[in-house]
Amino acid sequence: MKFFRKTIDAVRQGLARTATVLGGGLRSLLAGRRLDDDVIDEIEAALIGADVGVRAATEIVGELRTAVRSGELERGEDAIEFLKDRLKRRWDDAPIDIAVAEPGPTVVLVVGVNGVGKTTSVAKIAHTLRQEGRSVVLAAADTFRAGAVEQLATWADRLGVDLVRGTAGADPAAVVFDAVDAALARKADVLLVDTAGRLHVEANLMRQLVKIREVIERKIPGAPHEVLLVLDATSGQNGLQQAAVFGEAVGVTGIFLAKLDGTARGGIVVAIRDTLEVPVKLVGVGERVEDVQPFDANGFIDAMFESTAESAAKR
Repeated sequence: MKFFRKTIDAVRQGLARTATVLGGGLRSLLAGRRLDDDVIDEIEAALIGADVGVRAATEIVGELRTAVRSGELERGEDAIEFLKDRLKRRWDDAPIDIAVAEPGPTVVLVVGVNGVGKTTSVAKIAHTLRQEGRSVVLAAADTFRAGAVEQLATWADRLGVDLVRGTAGADPAAVVFDAVDAALARKADVLLVDTAGRLHVEANLMRQLVKIREVIERKIPGAPHEVLLVLDATSGQNGLQQAAVFGEAVGVTGIFLAKLDGTARGGIVVAIRDTLEVPVKLVGVGERVEDVQPFDANGFIDAMFESTAESAAKR
């Protein structure tokens, strides 16, 4: 049984700025033009500008040049569908699933650097799970940042979910130990663990994160079932190094791409897929607690290339 329902309208709205660059920008660029080397160079620049990454842009544009030289494509307008098709081929769906594990809940460890919206992302996940009838326990393992536990406590109260917390400055691993016991005792469906934001270059803090994971593994064999790294979509390529280091430390299984509505570089999902081979599983598409969606490659890429007129017609 899968978590989350897909609502493409929310993704479309969240990708409005990206679509202005790719959908609107490319369609204006290509309208009425024949595909030649100069036009293809401009297409490549637009893809890179949307942060799809040099690797993907180079490979896809190389395929586009071949198609043009073979006579398969001639008109600029035809390039849009070609680009969408080649991008879609790069994905397999990787949804978040309820773990088949007895006894115990699905344990989701949420990690990331400070400032990416991690605690709010945890709240969004909790809200969606509650809406789908799941019972949730939150672990407030961010004991270092002033106000972090209180922030999560406010969310827990608002969402009607249980919270396990420690005192300020407490050992985060000890909080997680208690939270696992609480989730087991309450027969919760899901335990969401909010961890302290840390820079990926801070070795001591990364070791603390490893310790948290080890506590979870000892308490529930096979857990955590998901390790979600929250990345700020507005940071673009800067997030890739973060993801590589977190992945090495705690085995990231998926990306929660937050603040997607604030960037024109939604193509970062392509760079993440190509560079890290870690799937984007969830996307944050607004500021409300409801604004989280599962990543669906086909719908996402269609939305990236949507023209202003198409977007208006679908509202």
